This record gives sequence, structure tokens and C-alpha cells, in this order.
Amino acid sequence: MSERVIACIGTKKGLFVAESGKTRRRFELRGPFGPGVAVYSTLIDGRGTPRIYASSCNPYFGMKILRSTDLGKIFKETKSAPGFPKEDGRALINIWSLEAGNGRNDLWCGVEPASLFRSSDGGNSWEMVPGISNHEHARKWQPGNGGLCMHTILRDGNRVHIGISTGGHYLSEDGGTTFAASNKGVGAGFMPDPYPEFGQCVHKIAGHPDAPGRLYMQNHGGWAEWDGPGGRRPDIGVLRSDDHGKTWRSIAKGLPSDFGFPIVVHPHDPDTVYVAPLETSTRTCPGGAPAIWRSEDGGGSWKRLARGLPKKESFFTILRDAMDIDELSAPALYLGTTTGQLWLGRDGGDEWSCLFDSLPPIHCVKVAVV
Repeated sequence: MSERVIACIGTKKGLFVAESGKTRRRFELRGPFGPGVAVYSTLIDGRGTPRIYASSCNPYFGMKILRSTDLGKIFKETKSAPGFPKEDGRALINIWSLEAGNGRNDLWCGVEPASLFRSSDGGNSWEMVPGISNHEHARKWQPGNGGLCMHTILRDGNRVHIGISTGGHYLSEDGGTTFAASNKGVGAGFMPDPYPEFGQCVHKIAGHPDAPGRLYMQNHGGWAEWDGPGGRRPDIGVLRSDDHGKTWRSIAKGLPSDFGFPIVVHPHDPDTVYVAPLETSTRTCPGGAPAIWRSEDGGGSWKRLARGLPKKESFFTILRDAMDIDELSAPALYLGTTTGQLWLGRDGGDEWSCLFDSLPPIHCVKVAVV
């Protein structure tokens, strides 16, 4: 069977799956699966026979994980979803991240309130990871506007990077047994101390296997004009680390805003990184004219990419997991909006076209070539 491009689109009203050949000329849309229930996280697991996982969390219908073994034609619930022990005192609100582990059936799951779970049987049973879930800081973290969410899980050998809003970046160097806050250089505009040990509102973290030790972060920026306690804090929104996240520096110069949610790295070039700047006060496209910004020198300079996107009167938001990139030789970007459009940016974002224009508000987009 020839390679196929699979896009999983998590929305406010369920999961959609779009499928195309390598040319990406036409996408077939399936769904919604888990109709009427919000989906904030998906995983296309390409280890062996591809499997698709998706969260499906609702306070009335329960917390569920959906799984497909036929590229998203049929989904069934796994036997269980993550859950806190009764004596813990916390209750699962949402599932924000699903990532593949080491073994064929190993999965990692970040949830709200911010905690980490692992499964060794493809999601049928789960165990809480105490090193971060019961960290001494855990009961001091506070919810951001989207909740107290563990939205990023990045694995690099024995290193595990965790992103929490609002908790900051945490690093394990022993495979997830113990974690330490690792936020040197990560600012927090909403706190009296501009650079606290923890409590930053990290929005997303991304890395690349060909650049060991390098990470990119979209932090909660937008504090350049802040005149409250602690004073102005410009350029704290887009950051880079070159030492496995132990220290961070700004790469926000040249962007129209350092506030945004997603950050994505080119699959074949660790120096090429994409962000989606938004206006701080409204969380919408600057000037009503959406654009993705690309750096091809690791954040040293930025270029605006907007050909084919609306030129005016467009005020959508792009959420933290609503941008992804495929791994074909000439990769395309995929962009989901809170107004229900899915955009395709060919040639690394040089030329944009709208694939679907009337989906429910989009929370997350994950793409894979299978």
C-alpha cells in the first residue's frame, strides 16, 4: 500500500480524520468520532501497524481514550482512562497530551490537573508517575486560562521534558523517575518575580532528534508594555535552549508579537522553526491578518508566511496543539483554527489553502505519513 497522509483533527464536537495520498491534492474526511465531546489530544502511533489514539473527556459522559487500528475508520474505547486514586483528592478533568513510549504498547499521557500517567498495554490500564504528579511543587501550580494542564511530553533517551500551564518546564534525567523545575531564563509576566523557579505559563515545547540538547519554547509572552509590579518584560514569549532545557534565551526579536500558543520544528531541519503570533489582549491574528512566521536560522531572524491566507478581517485563534507538519520530502504545515478551518501550507508554509472551512472549533491537529 502506498504511503498515506493522515491528519487527526480534535474539535469541540469530536474527532475527525482526514486522509490523502502523498500529493495532498484531495483529503477524504471521516467523523465525527466521539460526537459532541471535545477532543484535546490525539496520537498517530506508527510503531508497527499504525494506531490512532484520541482523548474524549466530558464531565457527564466520562473520561475516555478512543483507539483505532484501521487508520481512523472505526474507533473503540480502551478498557480504561487515566484516573487518580480515591485517596488522592484530585479528579481527572481533561487529557491534554498522548505520546508514544519505549515499548510497542507503551504510552504516556498528560492530564488536567497537571499529572503524568503511563500505560504498558496500549491504553487499557494506567499508572500515575509519582515523580512529577506528586512533585513538591504540584499542589502549588495554578491553572492558566485553559486549566492546569500538562500539555507537552518530550522524550529524549533518559531525558523527559514536561510542559505545564501554569507550572513551567520540568526535566527528568532518569527516564521519568524524578523531575526538577528547569526554568532559568523563562519569564512569567503575571508574577511579581519576573523569573521564578516555577509557575511559568509555558504554552508549548518542541525539539528535533538531529539537534540533541536544543529545544524551542512558546511561552506566555505579551508583557512588553506591562507597567505593573516587576515592570516590563519584553521578548519572553519565544525561547530557545541549547543545553537540554537547563537554561533558556529569547529568540523573539523580529516577531510582531511574542504571544502565541503553538511552536513546530521542520522535520528535516532543526534550524527551521514555526510560530503563530497572536495579539496579546484578544488572542487573535495581529491586525486581523493571519500569518505563520518561520525562522531558518534557529530563531535568529523571522519571515512572515501569509500567501493564500485571509488578508483582513480574520480574527481566529490557533491553539497550542493546533499546528503540525508532515514528514514528506517537501513538508506541509497544517493549521487548525478556533473558527473551524483547517489550512494546508505547502512547501513549508509558502503557499496556503483551506482544506475544510466549516468544522467545529479546532483544538488539536496531528499529522503523520503512514
